[in-house]
Amino acid sequence: MVHIDIKKTGRIPDGGGWRVHGKGSAEDKAVARTKKRGARSGYVFLHSAIDGYSRLGYSEALEDERAVTAVAFLDRARAWFAAHGITQIERIVTDNGACYRASGFADAMGESRHQRITPYTPRHNGKIERYNRILAEEFLYARTWTSEPERAAALAVWNRHYNYHRPHGAHDGKPPASATPLQVNNVLASYS
Repeated sequence: MVHIDIKKTGRIPDGGGWRVHGKGSAEDKAVARTKKRGARSGYVFLHSAIDGYSRLGYSEALEDERAVTAVAFLDRARAWFAAHGITQIERIVTDNGACYRASGFADAMGESRHQRITPYTPRHNGKIERYNRILAEEFLYARTWTSEPERAAALAVWNRHYNYHRPHGAHDGKPPASATPLQVNNVLASYS
């Protein structure tokens, strides 16, 4: 069983936002002026998938949350899980977002059964919601970022840390990769 979700987070302006320069600073006011003129920084959508048994997590920072993007993410996530020995996904659990209700997403799931949670009950997809909270606490807001490319590059490093080094309570303090069928132990291997 794989849990999938999208976390919408604000895009960081080049040079850093108010977290770097402080609220009310000249840089913060300059960003506010550009917003009034109609230019918006926008959002980055963190697509995440987590295996229900091993808690192995995979995340990517993508430009939108359309069905085409979600399907491409699902394909890459399947390949990434397969590299770790998780080759058969019996069930995919998602919320009721438009990208997950699209026919293209249903076609991309193949043999997997799609389980959508009850509307307005995120606890039914609790594993990915907890992963999103860890992602926010330990990655998104753990330090200040000066640009969006810097944060996007650091996401791959954080993914490796989460999967291969960070202790997990579900595995007696061992990292999630310790519970996978294939023991992938090269932390610097490129799994993008």
